[in-house]
Amino acid sequence: MANSSPTLTAAPHSAPPHAYDAGLLVLRLVLGLTIAAHGSQKLFGWFDGGGIDGTGQFFSSLGYPSGRTMAVIAGLSESLGGLGLVLGLLTPLAGAAVAGTMINVVWIEKGHGLVGGYEFPLLILAGAAALALAGPGRFAVDRMLPFLRAHRLLHGGAALALAAVFALSTLLLRN
Repeated sequence: MANSSPTLTAAPHSAPPHAYDAGLLVLRLVLGLTIAAHGSQKLFGWFDGGGIDGTGQFFSSLGYPSGRTMAVIAGLSESLGGLGLVLGLLTPLAGAAVAGTMINVVWIEKGHGLVGGYEFPLLILAGAAALALAGPGRFAVDRMLPFLRAHRLLHGGAALALAAVFALSTLLLRN
């Protein structure tokens, strides 16, 4: 009796699975290290950053209540989210932490227009959301965690929805 189940074959021009994994690794490393550096500016003043006090004053000037607390939240979201992306650790949550912060940045920068305004945070937002949805690829710590070994689109979608709720709530708190 012939096998009646359809066989899946790769499209003639599709990349092999390891190529996708390598591409996701490159995206995770560049995006994660970039945003972790921005977080360290806020938390520690590294890379000519303002530290918690300077960033807190800046956030207060933008109308955020308790600017110092918001600086800590943004700094931790960027630093821990970025490092999570680098390692491929809890990738849906790491991507959502970065995306949620970038929603606020895009909103604040929208008055400056796309070029010279919000194009960089929008690119980071899109990359973080893509990683949250697609997963970290094969070269990631998540592959060792039983509940995230097989990345589920639902995990990424739920994490991004939660990030959007928190980001929009934060924007509503502004004066």
